[in-house]
Amino acid sequence: METSRRCRLIHHIRIQRKGYGRFTTSLSSPLLVNPYVGILSGLQILVSLLFVAVLVWTFSVRISNDFKKITPAKSLKLSLWQYKLSRMATRCGLLSEACLALLFIPVLRGMSLFRVLGIQFEASVRYHVWLGNALVFFATLHGAGTLFIWGVEHKVEDEIRKWQKNGRIYLAGEMALATALIMWITTFPRIRRKQFRLFFYTHHLYIVFMILFLFHGGDRHFYMVFPGIFLFAVDKLQRLIQSRPCTCIVSARVFPSKAMELTLPKDPRMRYTPTSVIFLKIPSISKVQWHPFSVTSTSSLDENTISVIIKCEGQWTSSLYSLVHNEHDLEEDQMICVPVAIEGPYGPASLDFIRYKYLLLISGGIGVTPFLSILKEISSNSNYDKNHYPHRIQLIYTIKQSQDLCILESIFPYLLNTEKFNINLRVFVTRENFIGTTLRDVLGNIPEPRVTTFSTTCAKYAAYGPERLLHLVAITMASSIVVVLSLITFNYFVIPPAKAKKVSSSWVDFFLLCSFLIALACSILMGTIIKWRRVKKVNWFSDNKEKTVKLSSLEAYNDLDKHEILFGERPNFQEIVSSFGNESGESNVGVLVCGPESMKESVALACRRANRGDKGKKQYLSFHSLNFTL
Repeated sequence: METSRRCRLIHHIRIQRKGYGRFTTSLSSPLLVNPYVGILSGLQILVSLLFVAVLVWTFSVRISNDFKKITPAKSLKLSLWQYKLSRMATRCGLLSEACLALLFIPVLRGMSLFRVLGIQFEASVRYHVWLGNALVFFATLHGAGTLFIWGVEHKVEDEIRKWQKNGRIYLAGEMALATALIMWITTFPRIRRKQFRLFFYTHHLYIVFMILFLFHGGDRHFYMVFPGIFLFAVDKLQRLIQSRPCTCIVSARVFPSKAMELTLPKDPRMRYTPTSVIFLKIPSISKVQWHPFSVTSTSSLDENTISVIIKCEGQWTSSLYSLVHNEHDLEEDQMICVPVAIEGPYGPASLDFIRYKYLLLISGGIGVTPFLSILKEISSNSNYDKNHYPHRIQLIYTIKQSQDLCILESIFPYLLNTEKFNINLRVFVTRENFIGTTLRDVLGNIPEPRVTTFSTTCAKYAAYGPERLLHLVAITMASSIVVVLSLITFNYFVIPPAKAKKVSSSWVDFFLLCSFLIALACSILMGTIIKWRRVKKVNWFSDNKEKTVKLSSLEAYNDLDKHEILFGERPNFQEIVSSFGNESGESNVGVLVCGPESMKESVALACRRANRGDKGKKQYLSFHSLNFTL
């Protein structure tokens, strides 16, 4: 019954989207490819330009009104140009405030609106980065302009220490700007990738920044940014509640390429879509660091487990690799239990890849992990009509060394099942030059992965997934009501109306902060109650048996020769995309890419050229960029 209902749903989706598939393709196809801003579609550029236009319009209207009412400040005895510069600096502060109001919306994981719009969480982080850069830019203009005016009048020390009658503190503003600059500097790609711990810890200075902003701008300005901050705080706390109690690692498979597949327990009721991402925290390595990884399993096949493949590259992953490696040769009674906190999985709201008749998957290195879950999901639905599958799937896999092929071990049985799926694999090995070597020869020379089984005595619970959106909405609404009631209580009972005008604005800020904390405490209580009604103890850990597929057994398949491996060359994405599009005819083609940014940009350019057409022959390629980490 469930299978037939799902088939009808897929068929309905294809019919519904057939009429405007080309229109959505034109909106989502890459329009701008630039190494600084990334890959932007026409829709993204349109929305960005509208936001910039609103900022420009707001700034121009406010400045125009200020200049019409010029009354030089008597206290500072400013000249006309100084007064104009001062007002422009003030208005830049309001623009940074507008960016701050939206800054936290893209990084809401549990209650993100971007998933409803079909935008993955990893992609929505881009908007958070843009808003953060704009915030720092406008805040720097605001602070630098104000300090410049004070410097011209030689009143920097006097003004920066001044405590205004309305409770605003200029010193808090300068400290907030310094905090924002520290966070911004550590987000540079070179620093973030090589010194992730520095980036991670300094990014939590946003708490200090928000408190300083409150005491600098006052409650009137804080109300403007309060909704976004409040939603982020509730979302953050609910995610922390979801990640507890900790579960544990059931088993690990270490590949020759210094990659490892972790198998983690999950509640059988937890369902997730392919290309989902989970966040892991291993307290024995770090008690505060969370790291995102693409899920390589599918809930359609694995009811009790969820798997991720991790490449040993940074400090955290190297520590995890050493932990797993050291446990391999121990006896079963000496195995340790490794607690793991799991947050997520977070994935797209729908299975968009099933709407394409032709599917081109392009990956590089560990970027193949999201595609493993897609291919497993397709293969798991063996009872579907073939019309509901993509008619053809081609997987392009670029690696440095041939031993990296071991990561595909779990999907090789599906690649060889040509009776059900028309899946073609093309492998490009860039740093080896074994001319004449076939895929069969390569698989025969790759060592088998080493399987390590861990003790499960330290955990009694499995991962049960994020809270339902309806529950999160209810918690958010109830917490919002608590904020309003708390403010009313402070205003009418703690501060008598007769003395309200005499109370300093700093006390109002303090009461606002207290109301905020009271509401968060209520959200924690409600989230905890809902969580423990969902969580159930599991007793299947000892019965778990890891299923493995030996690469050497694949040599007997004749279908293995249908796949291709090329040494010493890089893929020509323009040729690959064009030829695959030509073979599809007029059908809509889905192109999914996951790998280095240079690879994504090359594929995006190839799709853009193909969609524009050559000599009147246009193709319809839908480009999608995936991320395996953030």
